[in-house]
Amino acid sequence: MRWNLAYRTLFHDRGKLIAGLIGVIFSVVLVNIQGGLFFGLINKASLLVDRSNADIWVGHRGMHNVDFAHPIPERWRYVVAGIEGVHDVEPLRVEFGEMSLPNGSFENVTLVGVGETTNLGRAYSIVDGPADALDRHDAVIVDQCDDDKLKTPRIGELREVNGRRVRVAGKSNGILSFLVTPYVFTNYDSVIDLTGSDPSETSYLLARLKPGVDGVAVCRAIEQRLPDVSAMTADQYASVSINFWMTRTGLGLSFGAATMLGLLVGLVMVGQTLYAMVLDRISEYATLRAIGLSERELLSILTFQSAMVAILGIVIGMGITIFLQMLLSTPRATIEIPFLLYLGCAGLIFAICLFASGLPYLRVRRIDPHTALQS
Repeated sequence: MRWNLAYRTLFHDRGKLIAGLIGVIFSVVLVNIQGGLFFGLINKASLLVDRSNADIWVGHRGMHNVDFAHPIPERWRYVVAGIEGVHDVEPLRVEFGEMSLPNGSFENVTLVGVGETTNLGRAYSIVDGPADALDRHDAVIVDQCDDDKLKTPRIGELREVNGRRVRVAGKSNGILSFLVTPYVFTNYDSVIDLTGSDPSETSYLLARLKPGVDGVAVCRAIEQRLPDVSAMTADQYASVSINFWMTRTGLGLSFGAATMLGLLVGLVMVGQTLYAMVLDRISEYATLRAIGLSERELLSILTFQSAMVAILGIVIGMGITIFLQMLLSTPRATIEIPFLLYLGCAGLIFAICLFASGLPYLRVRRIDPHTALQS
């Protein structure tokens, strides 16, 4: 009986039901999209690491961010190559420079120098231009998403980096830096020429392991042989790079505050809707109390209604979220929503809706059945 009453009471006034659903849907969409934008943005901090094809990154001791490299002797690659379990090692250069623009101005860029005979460090995938775009000594690869910053360079167009001529030989898509400086990929030796850096030094040593080798153990062995370096697996260094920006900026706080605001709005709307439904039928609840409805049964009715609103709102909200992700996600503003975010959001909002059922429960349990029926 009480389940039938709860169902009929909830769906009788569709206007209030829709208002409650909007609150839940709004919270689900906001939390997931906001969280997806956050993950999409912060993951750019480790893009070079994630797509480097390397198992281990070796850099100066205390390395904390892939874009801010400190030089180490390149000859140490032979020490790393001699560690048991290492298949091959290649150096990688990450330097800053300035690219000239057609209007006479310039744009700061991050130069990434990769080896000519290896795929270690080649985070890009060419979508415009020949596959062997970097075979030329003065060739560079830029990203399509940085066309606005670089004034739409064409394939074959000549530019200058730090006053030296380069040729745009290819374009990638979606390889964007967490910083405002576009990535410009070129040959390893070309970075030395463009920046005038010491040819005996490099930014990182990238290692690939033999199958079945424990990466963490190899990292410890490298650090024992070379005390002045830090060696991390790709996953570890990706996390370190992300944590660098998380702890040094207000990203987590700003995104978290917006997310909590969405949850608060949803809580208020759901609680207000349930409370209004109860007030409209206060005499009916009073009658049930008068004929012996226990507080436990009363709470179960209100909890059932809250659960129904939560489930419907979460399902609809998830569907809208997936649609918006497909519609709005771009390389510039990537929306990455992991499954755990979906799951955590659904569980949290469901719990909030159940908590919201306590608001009308506190009102109804104080009803004096005789007074309510007389009025």
